[in-house]
Amino acid sequence: MNLKDKVVVVTGAGSGMGRELTFALLKHGAKVAAADLNPTTLEETAALAAHAELFTQPLDITDRAAVDAFPAAVKARFGAVDCVINNAGIIQPFADVKDLDYAVIDRVFNVNWRGTLHMTKAFLPHLLERPEAHLVNVSSMGGFMPFPGQAAYGASKAAVKLLTESLYAELLGSHVHVSLVFPGAIHTNIMSNSGLKQPEGAADKASKMMLEPDAAARAIIKGIERNALYVHVGKDSKALDKLYRLTPRKAIEVITRQMKKMLVTTDVK
Repeated sequence: MNLKDKVVVVTGAGSGMGRELTFALLKHGAKVAAADLNPTTLEETAALAAHAELFTQPLDITDRAAVDAFPAAVKARFGAVDCVINNAGIIQPFADVKDLDYAVIDRVFNVNWRGTLHMTKAFLPHLLERPEAHLVNVSSMGGFMPFPGQAAYGASKAAVKLLTESLYAELLGSHVHVSLVFPGAIHTNIMSNSGLKQPEGAADKASKMMLEPDAAARAIIKGIERNALYVHVGKDSKALDKLYRLTPRKAIEVITRQMKKMLVTTDVK
């Protein structure tokens, strides 16, 4: 899809990858409807972009009624919807399943899985009206292979993976393209927000392995432009995908050892 003059919806646009996607899309000549749960950070995105073709709206994607009303707001501003990027998501605290409260599990699934489903159901009829359209769902490396201490997060992102692959099958022959994004480690504050501590020196090592959000945004946009079904963002995502396909058990053992070296978990209720 050529993004110039297309109307693109981006969730989670108040920070990180969503903010950089917003900036990059505007540079590509797209019109952007940016949504985020946090109105303050969303306003910051708008102020930094300072672009006439940016429309912002605070939105809780777990609120189905609010999401169902969102397409009308976007069409009232821009007249159509050509692309939806379901980027918004949260990570769980690093904890084993036995130590996770149900409230934490429910919140992760409500945002990552149900939020993506709400947005897809709300916008798909409008995408089908267009001569060409695109649906982009962001999963994770944790959506195709397990990471210790992230079972609920991984399960929610695996659900997004299969939903998106099913949509690809359902929409074959239509004018709606479908892309599934697997970001690797992206340089954001998601780890500290998850109650995570790192041993001395581990933060520097982890930082070197992480991709900057603007680079991740460019990779996603490149995937959209070539109508790719799978978009692996970062060398770690690409490498782990290959290793997991080749030898799943070995891949799980490798990532578990690496994470034990890098991380020290804290008690998180």
